Amino acid sequence: MPSKVPPKGLDSPLVPNFMKAASRLHVEAYRLTNGRVGGTWRVGSAFRRGVPICLLTTRGRKTGRPRTLPLLYMRDGDRVVVVASQGGLPRHPMWYLNLRADPRVVVRIGPDVRRMRARTADEDERAALWPRLVEVYADYDDYQSWTDREIPVVICEPA
Repeated sequence: MPSKVPPKGLDSPLVPNFMKAASRLHVEAYRLTNGRVGGTWRVGSAFRRGVPICLLTTRGRKTGRPRTLPLLYMRDGDRVVVVASQGGLPRHPMWYLNLRADPRVVVRIGPDVRRMRARTADEDERAALWPRLVEVYADYDDYQSWTDREIPVVICEPA
C-alpha cells in the first residue's frame, strides 16, 4: 500500500537544480544517439525491461522558447500518453502548464519526431488509462497518494 508521505528530501531547494541539470544531460544524450542512450529508464531489479522515455517539447508560456524534457510514456495506438506527476509534489510541472497554454507539442521517440496536439484526458479517459500507466510505471500510484491534486494524464494526438 502506498505511503501518504513522499520520501524526505524531495522538498530540498537543491532538488530542482539537480533535476534541471540531469534533464538537460538526458535530453542531449537522447538526441545525440536517437534514443539509444536515454530511451529507456531502468529502475531497480523489479523492472525486467526499461520504462520507455520520449522527449516532449513544449513552448514556454512566458518566454515563448521551446522547452524539451524526457518523460516516461505509453503508446495508445497513434497517441502518446504522458503523466504530469512531478513525483507527487503538490504543484503541476511547468511543462504541463506550458502545454495547457499552447497544446502544440513535439514528441520524439527514438529518431521519430512528430508534431502533436496535447490535451488533458477527461475523467473517463483517465479512469481507463491510469491502470495501464501504472502497469508501465507502478510508482504513479504512490505519487498520486502523496498529493491532494489529481495527477493529470496527458494525451498527445497527431496534429
